[in-house]
Amino acid sequence: MKPAIVTLTTDFGTRGSYVAAMKGTILGIAPDVRLVDVSHEIAPQNVREAALCLWEVFRHFPPATIHVVVVDPGVGGARRLLCVEMHGQVFLAPDNGVLSWVAREAPAVNRFVLAEPRFWRPTVSTTFHGRDILAPVAANLSRGACPAELGPATPDWTTFPWPAVVRTADELCGEVLSVDRFGNLITNIAAADLPPNPSPTARVICAGTAAPLARTYCDAASGALVSLIGSSGLLEIAMRDGSAVSQLRCAAGERVVVSR
Repeated sequence: MKPAIVTLTTDFGTRGSYVAAMKGTILGIAPDVRLVDVSHEIAPQNVREAALCLWEVFRHFPPATIHVVVVDPGVGGARRLLCVEMHGQVFLAPDNGVLSWVAREAPAVNRFVLAEPRFWRPTVSTTFHGRDILAPVAANLSRGACPAELGPATPDWTTFPWPAVVRTADELCGEVLSVDRFGNLITNIAAADLPPNPSPTARVICAGTAAPLARTYCDAASGALVSLIGSSGLLEIAMRDGSAVSQLRCAAGERVVVSR
């Protein structure tokens, strides 16, 4: 049997000890597990950014992958920790909506509250549930524990919707979901929202500036803005050989209009 895959998505960064502490906890229980870092550069406490990151990557992992998500502004408070089965994979995360966008495409979702301390570290910090609860639970799952053993099933959980794309006769209106490390603005407008053959004069307008629709970054001149469908199937606004966000000076939530 191949070793289990456990992925880690956090807002910890890589300068401190937090990521290593989680990895050490997992490896101490399951030394053969394969650890994959999805990202540790989620903006601090940015649950929506983490939700988008997970939505972009989960489909590329094989069945039975265990995903650990620690973007947890409510650590130590009343929020619960969950184990969620969907898409043939397992997700461990705080109950704060971070799994909302992965779940929107799932044909079935099974949710369990983490309530069995026998799967946790003996001592649990009030400020580091990623190390003391989520990491050891992931390790125990990789060694054959079942999600139903971790705690009671729950019919409810915290979610937030995918932002709606509003259509009019002449426009599509959406918003910026995230900004990637290249300064590209990733929007909620999907390829399927656009007409199959957009007009050559169609423009994407953000922060009062228009960018032409194109097939690839190379269709724009160096330093010019361009809009295109990115690798995740979402419309993005980019600058050839530069940073779109530096020019447009906007952030997540900024209105985006596709003019037909």
